[in-house]
Amino acid sequence: MSRIGRLPITVPAGVDVTLDGRVITVKGPKGSLTRQLPPRMALEREGDTLTIVRPTETKLDKSLHGLTRTLVNNMVVGVTTGYRKGLEIVGVGYRAQKVGEKLQLALGYSHPIEIDPPSGISFELETPLRLSVVGIDKELVGQVAARVRATRKPEPYKGKGVRYAGERVRRKAGKAGKIGGKK
Repeated sequence: MSRIGRLPITVPAGVDVTLDGRVITVKGPKGSLTRQLPPRMALEREGDTLTIVRPTETKLDKSLHGLTRTLVNNMVVGVTTGYRKGLEIVGVGYRAQKVGEKLQLALGYSHPIEIDPPSGISFELETPLRLSVVGIDKELVGQVAARVRATRKPEPYKGKGVRYAGERVRRKAGKAGKIGGKK
């Protein structure tokens, strides 16, 4: 058995889980998420716990077992507490600001970069150099955070750019310079 796949998913109070054929819908205080389950996985419900069951011991079923359990658990956690991905901006003159719902970044280009959040995602600015991507869908939060980071990835010489909160950027030594001189 998959160690992750066999773990039960506890459904907290206030969360409603419905299964309509292969489509699972999770509704909670923060919103609603819908996902299609892989065709071979089955979902069993006992009171306030969910269990993912795989039909056979084939390699495909084993790999889908843990994945399906994690995806359903992420849906339950998302509608109850939500997800947040922090980003930091490093560089002289680099900053972020919100214009309505959009995020506007000044990252050393000749123009500001505007990022429009998809539905269910919002940007929170703590300072002009620290921001967070917030939402209930873990996959979408990570995808939007990666898109913001891709606007100016951290470079290895000075470390300037957009990085995840707590990310360590491996630094390289610059030019060593010429030893001696021209005679």
